[in-house]
Amino acid sequence: MIAFIKSKIFPILLVNFIGILGYSLVIPILIFIVTDFGGNGFIYGILGATYPFFQFTGAPILGKLSDKIGRRKVLIISQAGTFLAWLLFLLAFILPETKLWEQNAEFTGSYMMTLPLLVIFIARMFDGFTGGNVSVANAYMSDISTDADRNKNFGKMGASTSLGFVIGPAFAGLLASTILREVLPLILAALISLIAIFVIKFRLKESIPCVVDTGKLSIKNIRRFFQVEHKDCFTEGSETHETETKKGWKQILQIKGVLLLYSIYFLTFLGFSLFYAGLPIYANTILDWSAIDLGIFLAYSSLIMVIVQGPILNKLSNLLSSHTLVLIGSLLLACSFFLLSKESIILLYVANTLLSVGNGLMWPSFLALLSSTGSKQSQGAIQGYGTSMGSSPVCSDLYWAEYFLRILRHLYS
Repeated sequence: MIAFIKSKIFPILLVNFIGILGYSLVIPILIFIVTDFGGNGFIYGILGATYPFFQFTGAPILGKLSDKIGRRKVLIISQAGTFLAWLLFLLAFILPETKLWEQNAEFTGSYMMTLPLLVIFIARMFDGFTGGNVSVANAYMSDISTDADRNKNFGKMGASTSLGFVIGPAFAGLLASTILREVLPLILAALISLIAIFVIKFRLKESIPCVVDTGKLSIKNIRRFFQVEHKDCFTEGSETHETETKKGWKQILQIKGVLLLYSIYFLTFLGFSLFYAGLPIYANTILDWSAIDLGIFLAYSSLIMVIVQGPILNKLSNLLSSHTLVLIGSLLLACSFFLLSKESIILLYVANTLLSVGNGLMWPSFLALLSSTGSKQSQGAIQGYGTSMGSSPVCSDLYWAEYFLRILRHLYS
């Protein structure tokens, strides 16, 4: 255990876990916050699409920036943006519930847009634009991984993500049941984001060896913070390095295998976004679940993924190739999505189990394949555009999830 804590991958796993923990604390309660402030399923869908829409733009920018100034600095920027976004989110709870407009139409349903809801939208926009921490963390893991341990390392990264999703939703339901209700999980999410900044600053070493640490981050030397300096290791072939860090969308797509992997990225998130967007609305309106019920369901899913992405994937990666693991995981995901359409609570948990096992096998193996493309100097751009491919289907699917669930509510009534 001590050896693992001292290992070179532990700091990035800790950063990833802390970031996911803060995010997952809010997932089970977001639908209840939206409805309390006058919104409905339609507004929840639009709000959910706000983050990935702005991440679609911000992730490639931050990814390419990390290729130039280093992963560590960009992770600090991203986490600082998340912390400020949570503060804005909390601000909504002390603002008066002033009605800005209301609407009752077949297309949107009945909702009222209030001042707190508008502030929450702004917070999600800001968090989305600075939300390149996932792609930069993946690029960091790619930097410090070799072909021999790439699958295992990304499996551990996936396990740290899932562990955050185990603890976050479980605690969210409990914290939301206190006298502070939804405010307490949000306060904790803000504190967790603040802790992540200090962990990155003091525990995470720069993974790009040729980027010089140009000093401490402060207002006085902010210009120096963004200054790009390189050690002598890029004196020879520096033109190649400069070309790598300036790669755009077209150049990234020309890298062998990237176009196919991006297509898989898009299609996978196309399915997942319908599930994660529709589940809270489905649970709240049709199943009549509470935040605790939803938190338990999500925590169970993440617990299975921790087990699969940790010891199980660690052993299977020695026996099967990444391509095979992606194929097996994809087939399990397809079966799980089919079973999720059933009404039985038992079948819902069976589907959840298959989904968790499939995701646990497929996603780390896929990220390992993506990280093996291109060079280290272009991994930030590759991962950033990949995150955009994952964000784009979420933007539309959050609305369609609500549209289909409206049909289901009509059939149930």
